[in-house]
Amino acid sequence: MNIEATLVSDLLPLIVYFGAVLAVTGVMLGGAYFLGQRHSAKAANEPFESGIVPAGDVHIRFSIQFYLLAIFFVIFDMESVFLFAWSVALRESGWPGFIEALIFIGVLLAALIYLWSIGALDWRTRRQRIDAQKSGRRE
Repeated sequence: MNIEATLVSDLLPLIVYFGAVLAVTGVMLGGAYFLGQRHSAKAANEPFESGIVPAGDVHIRFSIQFYLLAIFFVIFDMESVFLFAWSVALRESGWPGFIEALIFIGVLLAALIYLWSIGALDWRTRRQRIDAQKSGRRE
């Protein structure tokens, strides 16, 4: 048996799989197009939110703090994923793996302390911070 025949026989299941994926996708999209209802009503192209007609603009400006919270969540979520994988392989990694995990946790704690010290975790507005300083509260 030559190399080309071996390569084709090894790739045949993958080719069949991709063909099946394309066929199923085509059948689903084509079926929805041909079997779906076609109507044009006044409100057919308007958004529908739980039975309530939307009012106002959909482009709401969010504070940058919401995006910071999302970034912090992703960072610390990834931390938990890495630490879980490390804990599963603890016996195989031994002391070097334990030391590497401690270094990893130390870097993350240093980053958290830095973020806390620059006020990145403070959700108050500038006015709320000024009012709190005037009243003598330390929150």
